[in-house]
Amino acid sequence: QVQLVESGGGLVQVGGSLRLSCTASGITFSYYNMGWYRQAPGKQREMVASITSGGRTNLADSVKGRFTISRDNAKNTVYLQMNSLKPEDTAVYYCNANYIRDAYWGQGTQVTVSS
Repeated sequence: QVQLVESGGGLVQVGGSLRLSCTASGITFSYYNMGWYRQAPGKQREMVASITSGGRTNLADSVKGRFTISRDNAKNTVYLQMNSLKPEDTAVYYCNANYIRDAYWGQGTQVTVSS
């Protein structure tokens, strides 16, 4: 059974930082491209950051210079370091794992940035 378990969300003030973690089980983690997505109330889910199995990263323009994605294959974990948080970063953040035709999602973790 595949599981992606996110953690690290919470309430933070404008300008603060959070680090999200997503730990996978039931997959050969090193094979999978990993990503972080977010969905704010009334909006579509959007890609925030991704990292390939080879370590190549991609960030949405809205978070470049503030967020960093990384992975630790030994721990089956992908991270999203979020700095200089803004109110518009408030959303549920989801972890995604994909490899060829397989795709899995975590249950999401809430991030709320208060002004």
